[in-house]
Amino acid sequence: MFRGFADPSRLAILDALRAGPRHVGAIVAATGLSQPNVSNHLRCLSECGLVQAEQRGRFVDYRLGDGRVGELLRLAEELLAGSACGVDACQRYDIPDTDAS
Repeated sequence: MFRGFADPSRLAILDALRAGPRHVGAIVAATGLSQPNVSNHLRCLSECGLVQAEQRGRFVDYRLGDGRVGELLRLAEELLAGSACGVDACQRYDIPDTDAS
């Protein structure tokens, strides 16, 4: 389940769906991701149960698979707000520099 939360694009999609059901075009607009990228991540999120799809005429609306997903995101934001400086300073979270030659 936490793989769904680990990718910034998937996290952005989940965050966009906190406001309620959206079709792919609305998710693209809310996240700034490309349509193929959103569709790919929605498939991943659907497979792990974090997102559910519902056909509405020609469109498919996506929504959080469980209301607790939105609650988990809200709690994570609160937790991070209180510990952001510590997380930022933590040497174990250091991301390797990919620009180094």
